[in-house]
Amino acid sequence: MENRAVAAHLSQQFGLQGEQPVMNPIGNGHINTTMLLKDTKQAVVVQKLNTDVFPHPEQLVENARAIEQHLSDKVVQGEYNLNIIKHLPTVENEYLVNHNGGVWRALEFIGGSYSEDVVDSTSKAQTAANAFGQFAKALEDFEAQQLHHVIPDFHNLAKRIETFKETVLHDNHERVQLCRDEIAFCQSQFDLAQELQVLLKSIPLRPCHNDTKINNMLFCTKTNQGKAVIDMDTCMPGYWLFDFGDMVRTFCSPEAEDSLNLENVVVREEIFSAIVKGYVEPLADTLTEQEKSSFLLGAKVMPFMIGLRFLTDYLDGDNYFAVHRDQHNLQRARNQFKLYQDVLAKERRLKEILAQY
Repeated sequence: MENRAVAAHLSQQFGLQGEQPVMNPIGNGHINTTMLLKDTKQAVVVQKLNTDVFPHPEQLVENARAIEQHLSDKVVQGEYNLNIIKHLPTVENEYLVNHNGGVWRALEFIGGSYSEDVVDSTSKAQTAANAFGQFAKALEDFEAQQLHHVIPDFHNLAKRIETFKETVLHDNHERVQLCRDEIAFCQSQFDLAQELQVLLKSIPLRPCHNDTKINNMLFCTKTNQGKAVIDMDTCMPGYWLFDFGDMVRTFCSPEAEDSLNLENVVVREEIFSAIVKGYVEPLADTLTEQEKSSFLLGAKVMPFMIGLRFLTDYLDGDNYFAVHRDQHNLQRARNQFKLYQDVLAKERRLKEILAQY
């Protein structure tokens, strides 16, 4: 009943013209609550923003709308061929709706599309990576510094490590004893942060997507080609190595990031090769040699850092990532550490693949 009342309110606020509005969940994001709002005439995507993660939701919307406008200009110039999911204004020309303590926004719904959670072919991997490459290329002349840092230090591994240390030290939820092995493993890998800090001094700051998971790219249902890059929530100044590394993290394993089948969590080299080929192609005239060589470090940093964040959240009482079962974040962390270890084991081969393009 409450869901129906929210649907009716949002329908009125965002000016839907049909009758009998209903909302149903779509997607499987960890942070925001995403719903499809439909009436008898149209459908839009609505999101209840997590204001603990995004305490300034207006900055998130400002970032996304600036990028939407830039990409729209590129479409007019014939320099961007993907669809753009745009924010929809309310009847009073606002972009956020406050309702019962929640903050909501609306986005265009793109039909004739689908997303994937696990990559099942090299062609899908290359298509998705190419779409993220096109997105990065289109933002090449967008001034990164005009974007708000909606989550400060989002990919700052050194800061993530400090937070982890504090969480272990306080052990407020008495979970440290349950994951001694994982904690010890993390502590053995802390030198990665210093390696990253040194490298970042030699590569340019870019406007980045910062969440290039496979399910943040829509495929066309008719052609299976790339249709749209979605979820601009974490678009901020950053480095392409993180976007590349997150593709490796979410494309290369044949298992989902919370799978318990750890023996199957490996880096598929043919998928890695498809990512490199797809992502580098649109960036060939822009990518510096230092940036390209940084991609391998990104492939190591991202699974380790996300694993560290999952483990930190587990130790902290599961306050950040949505969980659906006991020890869910701990299981996610183990999954990511297994993937990270396989990247390390295959580092020489992955470096050879990168050098081919």
